[in-house]
Amino acid sequence: MIASTFLKIFLPKDKVFYQLFEDVASMLVKMGEKLKEVVNEPDFDTRAKLIQEIEDMEHVNDDLTHKIFTELGKNFITPFDREDIHYLATSLDDIADYIYASAKKINFYRVNPNEIGIQKMADLIANGCVQVHRAVVELRNMKNMRQITDALVAINSIENQGDDIFDMSIEKLFASEPDAKEVIKKREIYQVMEIVTDKCEDAANVIESIIVKYA
Repeated sequence: MIASTFLKIFLPKDKVFYQLFEDVASMLVKMGEKLKEVVNEPDFDTRAKLIQEIEDMEHVNDDLTHKIFTELGKNFITPFDREDIHYLATSLDDIADYIYASAKKINFYRVNPNEIGIQKMADLIANGCVQVHRAVVELRNMKNMRQITDALVAINSIENQGDDIFDMSIEKLFASEPDAKEVIKKREIYQVMEIVTDKCEDAANVIESIIVKYA
């Protein structure tokens, strides 16, 4: 406890932001992996427990995002533009929010997620979170620009793939699902999952803006 207090005293204030962003990005990776578990779990009650874990992680990310905004309000020295810090924090928080929303809707609508489109979307989301984390951790020193740009390119590709999977899945859904209620429920789940990939791209765009200014 004492060591932690001294660390906070001597840690340069602008470095606090890097650690907070890295913590948020690490949590996103965990949430993405947990979402994959949700869509591959056939049992409703077991899925509910996994979804609760995602909700808990989303709350942790809310707290971390609040800390970023608190630090932004009390520190004059920041590692990059205050607006960019705000935009990046907001975009990362949106990723967490929509991952949780995707998982929650599966059990809320009592949809069986054992569907290739839903599982592919979950894979994309998990990979998107990994790529966001790869880019975020490199912001601390911006020495490995190749790592950042490769991650940003991968995120853009993931977003495009998400669009394609969404279109194909919805087309298949309307063609093969006779129950109109199931069509409506699954379409909404696909929409929310596709938004996650959009939010990953939003975060990538903010990171790109930062490296253009400061690299």
